[in-house]
Amino acid sequence: MTTLLLLVPIADDHKALLHARFRVIDAPDAARRAAAIAAHADEIELVLTNGATGFRADEIAALPRLKLLAAQGAGYENLDIAAARARGVALCNGAGTNDDCVADHTLALLLASVRALPQQGTAVRAGVWRDALPLYPHFSGRRLGVIGLGAIGRKIATRAAAFGMVIGYHNRRPRDDAGGATWFDSPVALAAWADDIVVATPGGAGTTHLVNAEVLAVLGAGGHVINIARGSCVDTAALAAALHAGQIAGAALDVYEGEPRPPEALVGLPNVILTPHVAGWSPQAIRATVENFIANVDALERGAPLRTPI
Repeated sequence: MTTLLLLVPIADDHKALLHARFRVIDAPDAARRAAAIAAHADEIELVLTNGATGFRADEIAALPRLKLLAAQGAGYENLDIAAARARGVALCNGAGTNDDCVADHTLALLLASVRALPQQGTAVRAGVWRDALPLYPHFSGRRLGVIGLGAIGRKIATRAAAFGMVIGYHNRRPRDDAGGATWFDSPVALAAWADDIVVATPGGAGTTHLVNAEVLAVLGAGGHVINIARGSCVDTAALAAALHAGQIAGAALDVYEGEPRPPEALVGLPNVILTPHVAGWSPQAIRATVENFIANVDALERGAPLRTPI
């Protein structure tokens, strides 16, 4: 039976799919990960991780039989791609397996932030009725800027357009499949046009603090920032300063710098919504990631092209 080093926590019913196909070594934390590599280096042929957890060059070098390094979801920013390729190790991710789930969660965050659902719920519990509350905008005609119009970004844009929002986006270059959305050549230009922005770009050094103080300053006092990409894409200190100063109206984050610890600068603010990096998590999505991984292994063993190669 092929030996799999599993570095991400997966529910038992989904993990059963892996146990049926592989000998699974569970190592969901740093201590068990190091111990597993030390004890089973000569046996491990497959590694399943994710973009945040990653896999290092020294760990790749320690596994002489490693033939496939896989990211469970679409992101793979902390996998040492160069080291894997230098060793001839195949690489794949879970591209497309949780796109709908992420897009759904994004719209939930955007709706909740713009319509101030947490604040209104708190007011009702305190005995405050609607006449004493501010009015919050509806979506139709509101301008949404999407930073990163990839597969997930396009699904977010489609959902937002169904609410009557007008879509703009920033990528390094315009896309032919943008569906009529307007391209902007920088995050600053996009934010100056938009009412709200969604961050859906890949993580990594090239997108660190893409949303910074300059972007937040031009977004405007009624603007909301939604981040379902990577925590590193948004400057937390700048975001906290903008919220405290009333430069923007609110923020909703599924990811943040320093996770899993909550961002201390934001946790006490009433106009910040935080979820624990679960935008891509649903029973359907997680099962799809596991099935996709197994399909990639099967393709590798047949000598066929991988389903979702990196």
